[in-house]
Amino acid sequence: MISDKFDHPALLSSRELEILELVVSGLSNHKIAEELDISKRTVDNHISNILKKTQTENRVELVRWALQWGKVCIDDVNCCSLPNSNKSQDRNEMVSEA
Repeated sequence: MISDKFDHPALLSSRELEILELVVSGLSNHKIAEELDISKRTVDNHISNILKKTQTENRVELVRWALQWGKVCIDDVNCCSLPNSNKSQDRNEMVSEA
């Protein structure tokens, strides 16, 4: 079952998490390399390691895994904000006004 594939967390390094965020934002490996000022081959290696650690087979599965485990946030979707943050307060005010 495909949902079983996403039933485990993975320990990713800070660099792997940084690359994961750029993958989720839609950047190609070449663009990620430019953004981080590293070689494309290094990015390829990082992504290969990330896919192995997360037991995902491609970028789409990787993004799904990252969203499920709260590793990334896309346009305020799947984001956890601190209880006293301004975003939470603004959202609560908008809900109470509605």
